Amino acid sequence: MTMDADAMETETTDQVSASPLHFARSYQVEALEKAIKQNTIVFLETGSGKTLIAIMLLRSYAYLFRKPSPCFCVFLVPQVVLVTQQAEALKMHTDLKVGMYWGDMGVDFWDSSTWKQEVDKYEVLVMTPAILLDALRHSFLSLSMIKVLIVDECHHAGGKHPYACIMREFYHKELNSGTSNVPRIFGMTASLVKTKGENLDSYWKKIHELETLMNSKVYTCENESVLAGFVPFSTPSFKYYQHIKIPSPKRASLVEKLERLTIKHRLSLGTLDLNSSTVDSVEKRLLRISSTLTYCLDDLGILLAQKAAQSLSASQNDSFLWGELNMFSVALVKKFCSDASQEFLAEIPQGLNWSVANINGNAEAGLLTLKTVCLIETLLGYSSLENIRCIIFVDRVITAIVLESLLAEILPNCNNWKTKYVAGNNSGLQNQTRKKQNEIVEDFRRGLVNIIVATSILEEGLDVQSCNLVIRFDPASNICSFIQSRGRARMQNSDYLMMVESGDLLTQSRLMKYLSGGKRMREESLDHSLVPCPPLPDDSDEPLFRVESTGATVTLSSSVSLIYHYCSRLPSDEYFKPAPRFDVNKDQGSCTLYLPKSCPVKEVKAEANNKVLKQAVCLKACIQLHKVGALSDHLVPDMVVAETVSQKLEKIQYNTEQPCYFPPELVSQFSAQPETTYHFYLIRMKPNSPRNFHLNDVLLGTRVVLEDDIGNTSFRLEDHRGTIAVTLSYVGAFHLTQEEVLFCRRFQITLFRVLLDHSVENLMEALNGLHLRDGVALDYLLVPSTHSHETSLIDWEVIRSVNLTSHEVLEKHENCSTNGASRILHTKDGLFCTCVVQNALVYTPHNGYVYCTKGVLNNLNGNSLLTKRNSGDQTYIEYYEERHGIQLNFVDEPLLNGRHIFTLHSYLHMAKKKKEKEHDREFVELPPELCHVILSPISVDMIYSYTFIPSVMQRIESLLIAYNLKKSIPKVNIPTIKVLEAITTKKCEDQFHLESLETLGDSFLKYAVCQQLFQHCHTHHEGLLSTKKDGMISNVMLCQFGCQQKLQGFIRDECFEPKGWMVPGQSSAAYSLVNDTLPESRNIYVASRRNLKRKSVADVVESLIGAYLSEGGELAALMFMNWVGIKVDFTTTKIQRDSPIQAEKLVNVGYMESLLNYSFEDKSLLVEALTHGSYMMPEIPRCYQRLEFLGDSVLDYLITKHLYDKYPCLSPGLLTDMRSASVNNECYALVAVKANLHKHILYASHHLHKHISRTVSEFEQSSLQSTFGWESDISFPKVLGDVIESLAGAIFVDSGYNKEVVFASIKPLLGCMITPETVKLHPVRELTELCQKWQFELSKAKDFDSFTVEVKAKEMSFAHTAKASDKKMAKKLAYKEVLNLLKNSLDY
Repeated sequence: MTMDADAMETETTDQVSASPLHFARSYQVEALEKAIKQNTIVFLETGSGKTLIAIMLLRSYAYLFRKPSPCFCVFLVPQVVLVTQQAEALKMHTDLKVGMYWGDMGVDFWDSSTWKQEVDKYEVLVMTPAILLDALRHSFLSLSMIKVLIVDECHHAGGKHPYACIMREFYHKELNSGTSNVPRIFGMTASLVKTKGENLDSYWKKIHELETLMNSKVYTCENESVLAGFVPFSTPSFKYYQHIKIPSPKRASLVEKLERLTIKHRLSLGTLDLNSSTVDSVEKRLLRISSTLTYCLDDLGILLAQKAAQSLSASQNDSFLWGELNMFSVALVKKFCSDASQEFLAEIPQGLNWSVANINGNAEAGLLTLKTVCLIETLLGYSSLENIRCIIFVDRVITAIVLESLLAEILPNCNNWKTKYVAGNNSGLQNQTRKKQNEIVEDFRRGLVNIIVATSILEEGLDVQSCNLVIRFDPASNICSFIQSRGRARMQNSDYLMMVESGDLLTQSRLMKYLSGGKRMREESLDHSLVPCPPLPDDSDEPLFRVESTGATVTLSSSVSLIYHYCSRLPSDEYFKPAPRFDVNKDQGSCTLYLPKSCPVKEVKAEANNKVLKQAVCLKACIQLHKVGALSDHLVPDMVVAETVSQKLEKIQYNTEQPCYFPPELVSQFSAQPETTYHFYLIRMKPNSPRNFHLNDVLLGTRVVLEDDIGNTSFRLEDHRGTIAVTLSYVGAFHLTQEEVLFCRRFQITLFRVLLDHSVENLMEALNGLHLRDGVALDYLLVPSTHSHETSLIDWEVIRSVNLTSHEVLEKHENCSTNGASRILHTKDGLFCTCVVQNALVYTPHNGYVYCTKGVLNNLNGNSLLTKRNSGDQTYIEYYEERHGIQLNFVDEPLLNGRHIFTLHSYLHMAKKKKEKEHDREFVELPPELCHVILSPISVDMIYSYTFIPSVMQRIESLLIAYNLKKSIPKVNIPTIKVLEAITTKKCEDQFHLESLETLGDSFLKYAVCQQLFQHCHTHHEGLLSTKKDGMISNVMLCQFGCQQKLQGFIRDECFEPKGWMVPGQSSAAYSLVNDTLPESRNIYVASRRNLKRKSVADVVESLIGAYLSEGGELAALMFMNWVGIKVDFTTTKIQRDSPIQAEKLVNVGYMESLLNYSFEDKSLLVEALTHGSYMMPEIPRCYQRLEFLGDSVLDYLITKHLYDKYPCLSPGLLTDMRSASVNNECYALVAVKANLHKHILYASHHLHKHISRTVSEFEQSSLQSTFGWESDISFPKVLGDVIESLAGAIFVDSGYNKEVVFASIKPLLGCMITPETVKLHPVRELTELCQKWQFELSKAKDFDSFTVEVKAKEMSFAHTAKASDKKMAKKLAYKEVLNLLKNSLDY
């Protein structure tokens, strides 16, 4: 079938009308009209405005993909640097929503939902073609939804380029299926042909192939003069130079020295602990660098060869020199470059008599080649040109670097020109960021940079304008490169110079063809403009696999890359990188593919044509991997899918402002009944040492009966004098009248407000609120007890002492004076008997203080001398007049003995309490006439006792909160105090916190989830299991689970401050209580909102698991986990194992079973536990990774539970330290070496063999006695520790998931378990915490082969630099040494 331009139109084309911009040129409008009618390739010069035509086309089609339309447009660019550039142009000239995409954004991990979000958000997607190709292959995007497909630099469309694959695999398949739902294609290029030296007669063939593939016709201007009116053309010319080699003896000597250096450094590789692949890699790099330096020597001269070596040796990029190496390899390669630099430097004259600017002299000496001299002289020939803008194109990055360095030395002395280089960042020679490149180009436009030495990145990459000179230092590699570099000279009267060696007729001839190539392409396109595009040859016979549910496809040609991509996502370590292994038998036309042991498909065989054997077996493997779920329905590796899900989980939003619950048992509506029943509990406080004041009992009255382990509980308070034992016991129910309740509330509000505020400013407002009966309020009573012998009753005399009038007092106390013990005194409130004011709470307005009085000082009055120290002979009359301006009127009345009101503290804190200020312990003399009586009678002892009540109530409120949480969790009952411990964070500074329970719960949670995943996901490899485990028990998910059950409101996360304590009985206007409903429809109250970190909620979930585990066992913990949303069960299932293997032929079964004191029923588990991933023998189906995953969690839980049970009274945090010191890979690795397990591991890695050998040798020479691995200075291979875990996993599975069997087998290997006395912190943590505690300045720095730590403490500096075979060990050694220095010097 033949398709002409008309046939390519869609039904919507008739509706599209051209939308040219008012400043568009005539040929741009013409191209736009052509593009609307049919698929078009616009072939125009660089700088002619092709992008503007594309923009106008998008404006014309915009109505088809404006949101909320599900359709969109795609703008493809061949280089990442062009993504931002073209997107910015679109944003400037359209109102379309533009999205930008490139590989570093992590699009490889995006799934269909992520792409849908992008398509729903943006109307134009600007991206590199590989991204679109992958999205189409995986069916994340559909071609039918793309209305316009713009292909920038479309001359790349050919071969296996993503442009060509998109067109072949998707566009033409859709077109051949008869659908008209294909996008409008719009290509842009400055060269239709991308050839090196073909005959001009072959151009039409190339153009015709491009048109056919793109299903588009070429548009170009009929005459170059049309463009010339808008686009300046540069004047091309040749610049010839003589190629005279460096003097032979000098060159031969330098080349020989390079060869010797190469041999020397290759031999030194044998002294390093490197595997064979790394050695090969380093050798290739050394040879490549040597070749590069030789090139610089011959093409540029000795001087620039030295600059090249110096540049390479100074590179700080971790991936410099064409790839990543370990730190020793990097150091060796840099040393080679440095040595080479010194060899070249020895040939360069030094001193005042030599100058780099003497270019001719330097050329004669071989320091510069005549080619380099020609470049310099050419540039100097333009010295008279004002505002020069020059681009020098070179082939190699190293050439750009050294030429920039040379020109930066020479040119400023002549004309102040500034030179920079711009090169792509894929070579590994340097790491010039896109930001840096853009800055240089911008400086070039502004005239701050005059010359750019550039690789091909500036040919079709960054948009560079205002250039009036282009020099091709190295000839263009093809006509496309020629045309694009020539197009960079856009200013009027600009020059395009081509440097050619004299006598190189072949190059000159090729460049002459390039000069006429553009014209020939234009002529051929115009001559064949009416020739229709033929259909692309149908390659549908190429085998492919298509997933019906999604439409995702993998073809024969794309199958190999998919298999390699899948293998790259399998678990790996430093000794083994999983990759497919092919066994090709060309004689039989067959191929066997061996996949890594962690893959569920181990072996695939296929027969096919020899040319496509690998592709055929890979396609078959893709089908099988999809069948078992290792490839998703979008043909994405299961690991990528899991990581994508994990990344989405990490993005779950969390509001840090969370409620703080208050127990409903202490809240109710005010009762309108004549009587209200309160249940009273006696609060008895008993100090452990004598005190100045006696602690009285206090009664707590609540509207409901409290849970028994709260109403009859005991705990302790602490202050600087010692501890106070607090006990609660139930007294009984009392029926109180409304008046009695009001008296009680008035009393407690008065006393607590004065204690909290130390003033009476807020007292009246609080008391006035008693008459407000709206809403809920804190409804519980705290009243004094009468200390009756049989039972404690309410002391009504004290309670009714609030706001007594002088008249009432005189009536009640009229007989006091008859016995001579009392007398009437004048106060601010009137006349009071001394028996009233001698035990009272009084307020003195003249200084704003509140005092408790204790007796009358009958021997002192206003005329007495002050007892205050340093007061001299001053009387109280004189003191008050001088100090306060007060005239005492009743100078003969005795003074009162007053004490400053007590200061409230939190007595729950573990932190040391500050001693009260001196005046708080002093008694002072008070003239009665200056005192307001607040409460009377009330003793100092009673007031002192009430200072502890807020702390007592804080503990009771917390217990009630814990009880309310406990009630929410059905079927399991554990002590309320254990729940409280689990919801109390370290920030509370309480006598207990959740850390120990969190550690226990974390280990059980990990164990439970790992066991379930291991059993239910028997085809999943370790990496996938770990990702799924993290997805279930990460802080994000645990927080999510906790918040679903509203756990966040129960958490105690703030240090108790009495100032913020809510006084019971006050009007609800004084605080806010908001009703909330728990998931089981019970009510609770929100007292406040506070900032609560996500991790705090997650920690509480783990600590509650630990609480239920410690009190109720594993079943209770599982029931709590099920309640919170973590669905795990311990139902064991028999896993179908692979066909049995002859274990005795592979490992020493007898020795291993004797060592482990365990006989395996399935001995293949023992073999699997000892097999490293590098051991790719087909007779062993699996490596140890899955068993390691399981065994790690089993050992962690067993050891943590053992420590928790053995040391039940550990201080919070110590269990965490003991677990960290016991459960780590270094400890396990040390155990493995002691047991000689390294002799029984199956592996095929030279690097691992050398590492194990060195480790064993170092261990045998050491005097290490401890089994706690991080005390060792030996760098253990992680594999050794992994095997201990995998053996534990193997025993666990073989024994029917019996933990006790595992512990009985592994514990003897572990030796003496760690104890609280022997535990040692990891040096990194210990030094960090020490510096935080004492506020020392800690700094660190790392290099390729070392780690440095420095601590500045007390005007002294302690530093150490450590070197080791890996950075982790170097870091530990550096921290350990500085820690020892610090301890020895400062006695810490």
